[in-house]
Amino acid sequence: MTIWRGWPAIVIALTPGWLLAPSIARGADAPPAAASAPPPTASSAAAAAQDRAERAVSATPDAPPTRSGYALPALEILGFQVLVNRANYWWGSEREDYRVTLDSIRTNLRSGWHTDDDPFEVNQLGHPYQGAMYHGFARSAGFDYWHALGFTFAGSAVWEIAGETTRPSRNDQVASGIGGSFLGEALFRMSNLVREQGGGLPRFWREVAATAIDPAAGFNGLVFADRFGTPYSSRGAAYFSRLGLGYAASVKRDVGTSGVDVKRNEAQVDYQIDYGMPGARDYRYARPFDYFNFQGTLSSANGVENVLTRGLLIGKTYAAGDSMRGVWGLYGSYDYIAPQTFRVSTTALSLGTTAQAWIGPSVSMQGTGMLGVGYAAVGTTHSMATDRDYNYGVAPQALLNLRLVWADKLALGVTGREYFVSGVASGTSGGHDNILRGDGLLTYRLAKQHAISLRVVANRRDATFAADASHRQTQVTVGLFYTLVGKDRFGTVDWR
Repeated sequence: MTIWRGWPAIVIALTPGWLLAPSIARGADAPPAAASAPPPTASSAAAAAQDRAERAVSATPDAPPTRSGYALPALEILGFQVLVNRANYWWGSEREDYRVTLDSIRTNLRSGWHTDDDPFEVNQLGHPYQGAMYHGFARSAGFDYWHALGFTFAGSAVWEIAGETTRPSRNDQVASGIGGSFLGEALFRMSNLVREQGGGLPRFWREVAATAIDPAAGFNGLVFADRFGTPYSSRGAAYFSRLGLGYAASVKRDVGTSGVDVKRNEAQVDYQIDYGMPGARDYRYARPFDYFNFQGTLSSANGVENVLTRGLLIGKTYAAGDSMRGVWGLYGSYDYIAPQTFRVSTTALSLGTTAQAWIGPSVSMQGTGMLGVGYAAVGTTHSMATDRDYNYGVAPQALLNLRLVWADKLALGVTGREYFVSGVASGTSGGHDNILRGDGLLTYRLAKQHAISLRVVANRRDATFAADASHRQTQVTVGLFYTLVGKDRFGTVDWR
């Protein structure tokens, strides 16, 4: 078994950044002054005009890199793959899978692509994180998103053919080559937001936190500081994050065919950021992930409970009078959800919209709705079923997220997700799954950045397999959290 497992890598790499982000990000993510300031007065008209001109220039898409720079990220990706291969060969339990030779490479080049049966967390968490590293090498070397996506996809293909002796896997190619790019861009943006904003921290600690979030970008910043040392500009994005530390109890559970010993009580660390929320003055959605949402939860019960990210790839803004601002377009998403009894993960493209509306002087509603299709994996934890309870397939999916905010005191958010994992392009035992997840969060600000939150999460899986009877798995948890939040309206943007 490979040692490149997903959850230790995510825990080691991301936890320091999660803990530091609310204090680093200048007021725990209050929108920049330009996002909520009133229109400039006559005395400041010249300065405002200059600022708008600079923003207009900066809102153009990134220029493509020169060809002479392509060698650097390619060599970094190859060097990283050699290190991963050697580490798994020397210390992993399945050493023969990494005894790569010219003969094994030629065999893989002639072999057809299949669906492998590696452990779920390796395929669906470790591989996307490995792809995120590829993406980070390219982005931090000055390449735009689309070029970095090409590096990530190609790097994943090289690994499938020359990184292991096993046959190339199409599910790994999707998870690493595409899902890794969606995850990697979110990590790259968060890392650079820490470097750019700083929150008064000395440069050394700012760089430590940024590197913890995106190690590949941190490596290039350290080694090539003179060339790639400038943070990637947020261009005045309005953003908001929260960090929750608390306890959750399982109040309802149906394990189905899982043989796991469900832990009723668990400690959790939960972090979420919304970046590029609609309504900020002069902000343009010119680059992929100029809007994105990222959420991750660590649990004492099962390591990583979720890693969820969605980002706008191509979009256009809209408005409805003076009370509503939004953006709609094509979103890319990578989801990994692991309640204790089952796991589901998907890489998807969706059409959707993100918007904010003022429904009163101090009351606003924010939300995102998406409908799309992805390639998903789903399986039972420690399955006792006679047939392998582990399935891949094309997966239609939907998301609806709403958050009601009252001034800077109270926020109520609900998120619903559904995934239908079909038998199309399965390559496994067949069957289908329907996954529902609901997440509700009520947050009350006590004072300044300190708040208390009540969270309810419900998961349900209905599975049907060709050689097994249908079964259901459910888990509902209720949690209480101490939460660090932003200083301004829980992230709402005031353009009025």
